[in-house]
Amino acid sequence: MSEEATKHAATEHATQEFVTVTIGDQLFGLPINEVQDVFMPSAITEVPLAAHEVAGVLNLRGRIVTAIDMRKRLGLPERSEDEGEMAVGIEFNGESYGLVIDRVGEVHRLSHETFEANPANLDPRWAAVSAGVHRLDGNLMVVLDVNKVLALGDQALAA
Repeated sequence: MSEEATKHAATEHATQEFVTVTIGDQLFGLPINEVQDVFMPSAITEVPLAAHEVAGVLNLRGRIVTAIDMRKRLGLPERSEDEGEMAVGIEFNGESYGLVIDRVGEVHRLSHETFEANPANLDPRWAAVSAGVHRLDGNLMVVLDVNKVLALGDQALAA
């Protein structure tokens, strides 16, 4: 293998791609390998006695998807009527979920060298669902840990 090919292979292993999403005014990142779909949620049916952050269920191309309102999950104010919403589809433990967010951004390939553990001053609600952070040109991208995001909902639904 040439020296350049070796460097390229090392770079490939030292980076990770993230789909960026905005919730409130905060930038979050989801590992791209966790994301199945990006869609506009419609006709969400409320589920009686569901956990607070469960917006309901919806039909996405014949699949029943549990919609998680990420604003509620993160303790943020509800979005206003004029604010749009999108959803990021993920699979977890054989179930389909749609994380309802405000906006989907770009895909970023980030070096593992810029990854940091959660800072001590990170909002505890965000730290509870975070795998760590990346600092991007004066902006902090909180990396969402899907296991942690869905853990509270699973516990509340099971209760």
